[in-house]
Amino acid sequence: MSGTWHRDEPPEPLRLSPLGWLRALGRGLVLAVLVFGCLALLLMVRLVERPLCGLHRPVTPFITQFVCRNAFRIMGIGFSTRGELMHTRGAVVANHSSWLDIFALNARKRIYFVSKAEVAGWPGIGWLARATGTVFIERDRKRAREHTDLFTTRLLAGHKLLFFPEGTSTDGRRVLPFKTTLFAAFFAPGLRAQMAIQPVTVIYHAPPGARADFYGWWGDMDFGPHLLKVLGAARQGSVEILYHPPVRVADFADRKALAAHVERVIRESHREALAP
Repeated sequence: MSGTWHRDEPPEPLRLSPLGWLRALGRGLVLAVLVFGCLALLLMVRLVERPLCGLHRPVTPFITQFVCRNAFRIMGIGFSTRGELMHTRGAVVANHSSWLDIFALNARKRIYFVSKAEVAGWPGIGWLARATGTVFIERDRKRAREHTDLFTTRLLAGHKLLFFPEGTSTDGRRVLPFKTTLFAAFFAPGLRAQMAIQPVTVIYHAPPGARADFYGWWGDMDFGPHLLKVLGAARQGSVEILYHPPVRVADFADRKALAAHVERVIRESHREALAP
């Protein structure tokens, strides 16, 4: 994990017409009913699922998928995917542009995010993250062994953990250099021989006439105004998810080689997708 990414050009300020505010209110209410209504359902199901299945979650991930797929319908944002899902044991690695990544990456594939520990305390988002099985880690090298043990337990239980190696979100127009620290966990003796990594590229296309970074969420941008901007937009753009062929961890000499390969795949596909 790393610090927040900034750039010289400031983000677009919130500007909504009276109709835009009404649109944001209407979409927001429907989205809130969907998210928190299904959260209540998920927690009730988890009361039965946890004692019967332990780490395994045979039912609740489908509730999460239902929420994420329909969230895009409510917001009016186009959603599409290309490529095949990985069915073997392993993890998913993706670029990070926005809070919308949570919906986009959960919409088709049942995954569990790896997130910085601070997120657990965020109102609303933290509750959702904990309920959906997010793995929280602290920015402390002294706890690296503890994190590796946690990843090993979850991965061997069949969970597809999702990492953002950039360590921060961007404006959606670039891919930052990948941090290699978390890749070390895949080379643990109990994981290396049986783990695969699937690179995934997340691409945002702005609404017609809007700035290219419309969906990006970075720097010191507050969540509330950005959410209102997205909900109040008269015309929406789209998000596209590219699933690349998985690679075997055992085929790489070390974490740096693995991280470099995954970064190259995601960076090149991202650049090609946004090229004029």
